[in-house]
Amino acid sequence: MAHPFLVKDIAFQAGLSTATVDRVLNGRPGVRQQTQLRVNAAIAELEKQQTGATSGGRILAIDIVMETPQRFSDAVRAAFESEMATFLPGVFRCRFHFAEVMKPAELAQLLDRIRLRGTDGIVLKAPDVAEVAAAVARADVAGIPVVTLVTDLPNSLRIAYAGADNRAAGETAAYLIGEFLGGDGGKVLVTLSSGRFRGEEEREIGFRRIIRSRYPDIGITEISEGHGSDRATGTLAAAALATDSAINAVYSIGGGNRAVLAAFDAAHRPVRVFVAHDLDADNRALLAAGRIGFVLHHDLRTDARSAFRAIMSRAQAPGLAVPASLSSIEIVTPYNMPACG
Repeated sequence: MAHPFLVKDIAFQAGLSTATVDRVLNGRPGVRQQTQLRVNAAIAELEKQQTGATSGGRILAIDIVMETPQRFSDAVRAAFESEMATFLPGVFRCRFHFAEVMKPAELAQLLDRIRLRGTDGIVLKAPDVAEVAAAVARADVAGIPVVTLVTDLPNSLRIAYAGADNRAAGETAAYLIGEFLGGDGGKVLVTLSSGRFRGEEEREIGFRRIIRSRYPDIGITEISEGHGSDRATGTLAAAALATDSAINAVYSIGGGNRAVLAAFDAAHRPVRVFVAHDLDADNRALLAAGRIGFVLHHDLRTDARSAFRAIMSRAQAPGLAVPASLSSIEIVTPYNMPACG
């Protein structure tokens, strides 16, 4: 397998040991197909990153760790890959660690493995729990900056948060739904992927505050712990609809929107207004088809840029505080949907 990269660089990118990569590259027996694919993908990623590299540029290798549904991790990967080339002559090399569901202990172990292997920074989307905060503290002690992405760990030793103002996003959703329903009332199905994520909790707090103060005739039913998966979220939505005939609107904080709509269809129930988050592939299709009315969108490339800048700032001046930077929230309809990328 011809390539210009060191075995240790391929191993870092693939998340494998150098011995395993050496076995793959030399065609030795006993290598699983999945391992072969990981090595091939790592080499392809390094080739892509090399396109923007210059001989005098510094390479900062960072790890992006996320517990999130694949439809969102795909969007995040695309955003970070698009932004990497904008930081010349320095170059960021990103290694991605994505899982739809992870136990806190598994997340902490992954962060510890990254710390021990070595990295110039970690970008993290994770639940706000003690095990994760402790792992962030261990990284900080080791001199590794951690930037939280789209959901914060405010009581941890992370150096910065990259994302939108989640409480303001929830307030915006409440305004849209409240004004749309007007004085007719009804009840909003609020869907969370999990109550462990601070960002989702902040959205819900903002939403409830505006509904309670401005639209008291509108009720709220919450479902949670579907982890953004279609099957689990759809089951929770169907159960909520079966027990509450007043539900006529949706504020989707946690995703699984196709399944939520399918539950309404199966129950022969209309959705008067549906507000979702993030312009992933599913939401783009649902918005274009008129199945959802509004998407609260913030540019993930802006978030990636903020994360890169925070890590670069810490690398250049370890003692200085990193300034906060929030991405703006855009209300997207079927008529102003931005182009992909």
